[in-house]
Amino acid sequence: MRLSAIVLAVTGLSSVAFALPGASARADNQILPKSTEFQRQGEALLAAGKFEQAEDALEAALTIDPRNRWAFIDIARVADRQHLFGKAIRMTNKALLLEPNDPDAIAVQGEAMVELGATARAQANLQKLQSICVKGCPQVAQLSSAISRGRTVAAAKVPATPKAD
Repeated sequence: MRLSAIVLAVTGLSSVAFALPGASARADNQILPKSTEFQRQGEALLAAGKFEQAEDALEAALTIDPRNRWAFIDIARVADRQHLFGKAIRMTNKALLLEPNDPDAIAVQGEAMVELGATARAQANLQKLQSICVKGCPQVAQLSSAISRGRTVAAAKVPATPKAD
């Protein structure tokens, strides 16, 4: 008799403990306002060409709310401007884990793939964008022009022989 009372008490407490996190959880589309504020600061700093400060603000946004996929996309844009195309692809992958059909993430990722010479993968991203954007998105034209333009920065040739002093 005493044992069943203890089992019931433990069972009741554990069900309450598991129910509490679900009751206070936010919806996936509700990003914390402070994270959005840092993300907007990062966008402004990126537009001003202040890449290090932009990345710091965007990382702060992700520290506050790791579900802020726009911060991941903006970090990818910073990495792209710094010619860190592998990092840009990693950041867009994280954004695509949160929203697999995000046209901005797909386009930024495709552009980074073009710069790394992965044109076939970029073409697959373009096809995915075309299936998502039925009414036509600017991202489709953006990625399409990047594919037709080809590699720009990553294609720079390294001298065959080192310079002699």
